Amino acid sequence: MPQADFILIRKRNLEDTSEAAIAKEYGFTDYHKIPRDKAGIYMFYDVSDNLLFVGKARKLRMRIRKHFEDNVSNIKNHRDDVHKIVVCVVENPMEREIYETYIINTLQSKYNIEKAFFRS
Repeated sequence: MPQADFILIRKRNLEDTSEAAIAKEYGFTDYHKIPRDKAGIYMFYDVSDNLLFVGKARKLRMRIRKHFEDNVSNIKNHRDDVHKIVVCVVENPMEREIYETYIINTLQSKYNIEKAFFRS
């Protein structure tokens, strides 16, 4: 499994208006640290550190933002449950695919239904 390059934790103080709209709305004030032009995988965790969702992207920041804005996202009904976002930069597309599938099945993410091979 790749090492985490960025870990974003939801902040509880939402009065600060100096951040982007996503930061104010969802509490991730370090969102700007995710590189715009890097590819990789991302993992959403709840407050109890249970893995909710794993995804991969060619442009990490844009894809993660879509999960919080899009109406067709797999986590659209569970956005408030996301407490931590872990981002791993992985440029090779084949490695991204392998890591995503491996993490989904090893850590048993809750909302990745299409790639879950070993559910009990």
